Amino acid sequence: MRLSRIGAIVGCLAVLVACGPGQAPGGAGSSPGGAGTTGAGMTGASPRGTSPSPDGTSSPAEPSGTALPVPTNTKDVEVEGDPGEPVLVKAVRFADHGPLDRVVIDLDGDVTGYSVRWVDELIQDGSGEPIDVRGGAYLQVTLKPANAHTDEGKPTWTGGPIFQAGLGNVQNVVKTGDFEGVVGIGLVLDHRAPFSVAKLTSPDRLVVDVAH
Repeated sequence: MRLSRIGAIVGCLAVLVACGPGQAPGGAGSSPGGAGTTGAGMTGASPRGTSPSPDGTSSPAEPSGTALPVPTNTKDVEVEGDPGEPVLVKAVRFADHGPLDRVVIDLDGDVTGYSVRWVDELIQDGSGEPIDVRGGAYLQVTLKPANAHTDEGKPTWTGGPIFQAGLGNVQNVVKTGDFEGVVGIGLVLDHRAPFSVAKLTSPDRLVVDVAH
């Protein structure tokens, strides 16, 4: 009987020596999330591709206090309006809003008709000559009836014809035409992506959002 107890004690001591002090309850190697565990490796990690919610407070194109909805449509858009007094294009602004780029066409007057469609290249309205810009995809925005000049012929949308953007997807904004009541605006994209179009008021403007 006494020999059996001595054998048991010796066996327990052997187990404790084999385990070592680091494996005692509450030791560094036993608590979840301790050094070398997956919990420690995940600390501070974030999903790939995550972008901060855009607030646009310093953006020249449509400041907003909330995240803008990311477009999901890739189909051409065409809205017909009643013929009337041509709308006047005053300026075109653009900015990166996190997961999307926003292009704002400032107008003097109500939008009567517009289209946004995919094209193989940008063409100068009137001459029919290709415009020397390179991109992965091209969106052609057309407003009709519209002008980008006064009755005296003074341009209301100045500069260009190519405006460097360098945004997440929109690389350039191009003035493709201001001819016979039609104003053309080309968007040179890095790649084809969903887009959306909205007519906003106070002030009047046409907004094109392009996903990154």
